[in-house]
Amino acid sequence: MGDLSFKAGYSDGDVDTNSSPATHLNEIISNRFSRRQTLMGGMTASAAAFFGTSMLAACSDEELASALTTPTAQAGATTAATSGQMVLLAAGEGSWVQSGGPEVELIEHNGALGFIAPAVSSATPVEFTLTSGGALSAGASSLITTTGDGNRSGGDNSRNGGDGQNGGDNGQAAANRGDRVARVDVGPAKLTFAAVAKNFDDVVTVPAGYSVKVMTRLGDPILGGVSEYANDGTDTNFAGRIGDHGDALYYYGLGPNNRRNDNFSKRGLLVQNHENLNVQYLHPNGPTNVDTGPRPAAEAIKEIEAHGVSVTEYRDTGDRKWEWVQGSPFNRRITPNTPVVFNGPVAGSDFLKTVFSPDGRTGRGTINNCANGHTSWGTNLTCEENWAFYFRRSGDDAARTARELRGLNRYGVRGGVGNYAWSTVPSSEDPNQVFRRWDARADASRTALQDYRNEPNQFGWVVEIDPYDPSATPRKRTALGRMGHEGAWLGVLRNGKKVAVYMGDDARREYFYKFVSDAAWSERDGNRPDRLAVGDKYLDSGTLYVARFNPDGSGDWMPLVHGSVPNLPDYEFADQADILVHARLAADAVGATPMDRPEWTATNPRTGEVYLTLTNNNASNRPLDGTDAANPRHYSDPRNGSPNFGNPNGHIIRIREGGDDPSATRFLWDIYLFGADSADASGDVNLSGLGDENDFSSPDGLWFSRPQNPAGRVRPLAWIQTDDGAFTDRTNNQMLAGLPGFVGDGGARTITNVGSGGAMATQSTFVGNQATPATLKRFLTGPDQCEITGVDTTPDGRTLFVGIQHPGEDGTPSDFGSNWPASQSGGTGRPRSAVVAITRDDGGVVGL
Repeated sequence: MGDLSFKAGYSDGDVDTNSSPATHLNEIISNRFSRRQTLMGGMTASAAAFFGTSMLAACSDEELASALTTPTAQAGATTAATSGQMVLLAAGEGSWVQSGGPEVELIEHNGALGFIAPAVSSATPVEFTLTSGGALSAGASSLITTTGDGNRSGGDNSRNGGDGQNGGDNGQAAANRGDRVARVDVGPAKLTFAAVAKNFDDVVTVPAGYSVKVMTRLGDPILGGVSEYANDGTDTNFAGRIGDHGDALYYYGLGPNNRRNDNFSKRGLLVQNHENLNVQYLHPNGPTNVDTGPRPAAEAIKEIEAHGVSVTEYRDTGDRKWEWVQGSPFNRRITPNTPVVFNGPVAGSDFLKTVFSPDGRTGRGTINNCANGHTSWGTNLTCEENWAFYFRRSGDDAARTARELRGLNRYGVRGGVGNYAWSTVPSSEDPNQVFRRWDARADASRTALQDYRNEPNQFGWVVEIDPYDPSATPRKRTALGRMGHEGAWLGVLRNGKKVAVYMGDDARREYFYKFVSDAAWSERDGNRPDRLAVGDKYLDSGTLYVARFNPDGSGDWMPLVHGSVPNLPDYEFADQADILVHARLAADAVGATPMDRPEWTATNPRTGEVYLTLTNNNASNRPLDGTDAANPRHYSDPRNGSPNFGNPNGHIIRIREGGDDPSATRFLWDIYLFGADSADASGDVNLSGLGDENDFSSPDGLWFSRPQNPAGRVRPLAWIQTDDGAFTDRTNNQMLAGLPGFVGDGGARTITNVGSGGAMATQSTFVGNQATPATLKRFLTGPDQCEITGVDTTPDGRTLFVGIQHPGEDGTPSDFGSNWPASQSGGTGRPRSAVVAITRDDGGVVGL
């Protein structure tokens, strides 16, 4: 158990100001560490080492108003700013040269010169001296550092590793020059925006001082020669258009030389998943025979091609005015019909063999792509979630073995014609069997090489894509296991340490997984041009684990390795390929902890701690006597006056690996946040102390800001997105910004749960530090009937990209449930999923 000792070094800031008589945070941490002294093998570092000297406080109304005014540094004066703010340099006779403090990059904003206040852990001065001579142009400061190709890394080039400590003695020399020195006292990052109020407006609402621009929308043409989108149901060729239900997204920097540049913020490739369909809007009057078939081929191919992944070039045309580029040579659509290859232990096995792929090494496409991941070698990981429901399968039990039926049932490949009934397209219209493949029924008179009984096994994987090479064939990484993948997020990479990938399986009472590579990470691999070959090295060979959360706040990673996984009473594992294809069954066998819908994972880039959203659960899956420490609540959150028992608001759990080692087999955990309705919830439900500015429900999307800019350093900013059914009687879905602490910043708590009929039961758990408006605040609300999903920024943090999925999902072709995105500018029309670009009007880092 000694491997659970942690290393100190995370500077988090002191306890937040809070009107409640809570125990001081240092005391809470000390108490909790003491409680687990035996487990951790002794805490050798003081808890105080985790904290800086600053006090994080909520912003007053005056401070919020001030935050909307861009600080301007004047010669002979001192100006205050906080990390991430744009600071302008007043025009004067001469040139500005930085003379003290952490190095910053001069940039131009609205015709003036300024800089982004750097990340700091405590108050730190930045000084500029006005010298004689011509005016200084952006990028000319003598202290500015650049990357190898001349592109700067986002204005946070602190000399001491980004903590914002004074970089040298130039400040004193500058001070001796008296009234020609402009001093800016930079404080730690704050959530300086005013919280967006809950609302039912059919627009994307952001705080005052921010602007929204609609970018790529459903149907927009991205390949050359594809016509504009009519948005009336008559459009075709979705293999050349943006797909539907845009979900997770990621920005890949593209330099002026057309090569990968992770630090370039003016041009990039936006890779976005397209999970599902608002099928009623894809056809003039909705789909034909969608529930039973037969389906017209023209409708079915449109629906198939509207799934998958898109790669689209985005360009900043000046001062964060973004456009997308139709016909860019980098643009690409990956659909369910795109050729793919299988890698890893399952490749070539009988599980993957079909009439299309007799060797079990190739396949077609990817579907129901939900959350994502990205690698440090520049590739995208897209994840197949609810793939099981697309398949037709009924009446073939007699042609299946008991083993096959056990696996099919565990993954939900059961009866019916499948989502959208694509397999019912007449065979005369299906020469390439692009529709027939969705019929997974086994024919007793045929073999697995003569039908598509194994086609479901070709889905449920993590798929690696090289966004910079449109000719590269996507690779399905079978070593990461087959499930309802909700993301695949890498842990913090350290040279010489193994690579870890964290994954949720998005269904009620499913599990939290980790893959650990056999190969240790080499930083040299991060810049190799053969990116998918690097993926072969780190993603094709390793160990898949599943998590067990213990009631004492510890956890175990249990290996899913043939020979160590016990057989189930009704299923015997044949080999490692069998375990990976049926990872859910293997997790059942080792006694993993069933979770409340494990969705997105995200890694705090400073602490290495891993966060997992648990969206919700209901009473039938998690009854009053079925809670546990990691899934502790059972209560009712009435929706429109009707009881709604279970855990309808969800929570976010986080873990810290033993020894901060991604290959550790033990971890510590607590619950960072509990969703709740602040107006109705009791103290045993609203365990995070949420208020009107930050209450939420059903967390789904989750992401930490990039470490290239101040929002991702010192105390990284977390973004939380909701996909809610329990709280939508209060507000449209939303996105919040938070400044989390770390595992252990709260304490133990015993709560009283309430079931139907008034029955009660107690449950112990571990609760993170209380949320306040200083540490959690609503940043955005979406339009009617949408889900907020997909988030990333440019490397400099000055543009935030957010996905708005399925607005108007409950509408019809004649009665839209939303008019967005047309409604964003006052128009009307069929609703469309789309990406928005959000910027601060003053040019600062979004969210700070």
